[in-house]
This record gives sequence, C-alpha cells and structure tokens, in this order.
Amino acid sequence: MRAPDLAQTTAFGPRFPAAGDVLGHPLPHLNLGDRLLLRGLALIARRQIVAVQGLQHVRAAADPFILAANHNTCCESLLVPAALFLHRGGRLMHFLADWNFRLIPGVGYIYSRAQVVTVTRKPAKPRFLNVLKPLYRGPVPPLERARRHLTAGRSIGIFPEGQVNRDPDYLLRGRRGAARLSLETGVPIVPMGIRFPGLEPGHRIRDSAAMELCIGAPLVPPAPMQEPAPLEMVTQWHAAIMREIAWLSGKQWTAPGKEANHARS
Repeated sequence: MRAPDLAQTTAFGPRFPAAGDVLGHPLPHLNLGDRLLLRGLALIARRQIVAVQGLQHVRAAADPFILAANHNTCCESLLVPAALFLHRGGRLMHFLADWNFRLIPGVGYIYSRAQVVTVTRKPAKPRFLNVLKPLYRGPVPPLERARRHLTAGRSIGIFPEGQVNRDPDYLLRGRRGAARLSLETGVPIVPMGIRFPGLEPGHRIRDSAAMELCIGAPLVPPAPMQEPAPLEMVTQWHAAIMREIAWLSGKQWTAPGKEANHARS
C-alpha cells in the first residue's frame, strides 16, 4: 500500500507547530475567550499530533468542503479539530459528533463553543443516562443542520465510520451521510487519514498513541447535484471516499457485499 509523503512542505511544515508558534499564531476569527480555549487545546494536541500533511486543502479560503476522516480514538474529536482550527486562523469547521461525548465534564462546553453538530442516534453508556438524550436532540436533524452549514458556505467534518474503531489495519464499512451530502450539495470531499506511526504490529490503537494527519486533495462529486441523490450513486461515491481514506490512513477498506469485513469495532 502506498504511503503519503510526510516530508512535503505545508503551511506549518510537516511537523506540528512548536508551543511558541501555537501561542503566537493569529486567530482573527475568534474572540478572546475562544482564542485562549483553542490555544490550550492546540498545546495538548501538539503532544500527540506529531506531523501534518496537506493543510493547504483545509484552508479557510477553500470553504465549503466536507472533511471525511477515519475515527480511531475518543480524543481525536477534540485534538484533530483544534489542530485544524489553529491553521485556519480560528475559522470553525462544524464537526458531527456523538452526544455521548457531551456527557464528559468540560467537553460539552468545548463542543458548544466549536458549534458541533450533535448526533443523538446511539444510546448512552451506561444506559440510564439516556434520560438526558432529549436535552441534546435539536429541532433540526443532524444531517439537515450539516446541509445548512454547507449551503451557507461553511465547512463540516465527519467521521464516516460512525464510531471509534481501534483496529490498526481495517476501516469499518462506514455510513453514507458524507457521500449523500456531497452529491446533493455539490460540495467536495476532503479525505483525511489519521495514521499511528509508532504502533506495534497487532496492537489496537490507544487514546495516547501519537498521530499523523494526512490530508488528501479534494474529491469533486462525480455528477451534477441531484436531490435526493440516487442510492446507487451514493453507494459508489461512499466507496470512493472510503478507499481514499483507507490509503491515507494506511488501512484497508472492503466494500459491502464484496468480501467479509475484517474491521473490528
């Protein structure tokens, strides 16, 4: 499997910026409180995100786009957006994230400031916390909220696997929401692979593992906008997206119905 070249030059260089650069990087799109919050998260992120490639594909001038990435750890939903927002001068991308994370002390506040689109599909763990789910369920469905961001010119972020997948070798089959939104709005997909260079063979991915972010070139939808997009077209576009994420992440992806899915959730 071909591996992305992390030695390429990017806005920050292949390495995550030093602490001094994080503290001094201009953030014109945020108020003082949110600048402090983002810098704090970025300082934490730089301890795990050891290299970044392809930041030019997620610059604010490229909005709107749909960032689609593999999902390996719980902390990615905080650290990866912080790294990207820093590069974008504080310009937000509206990530879709599971409501369970909002139950973690402090995370709910961060998600509110980042204007995360909350998804309430899954049950809580432990289940008695499901009594709180209505508090996080908005009047507009998550995909419709994401669509509105895109049509207003704002970018979004999606983990198409739909859940944390600690398997070091295989992606989950994934959900087709990113593909459908792309086809129905005409917005390109920016694929991103999250890699773990220090992972020992056969070991599952831990939350503390060092990461590399490999951001690929935009994938332009293959056909003019159609709403609703035909299911067959959505399925084919989803497969193209997942194959690109697989290459960028160093994992493998198997299309449903082709072979047994080897991914372990």
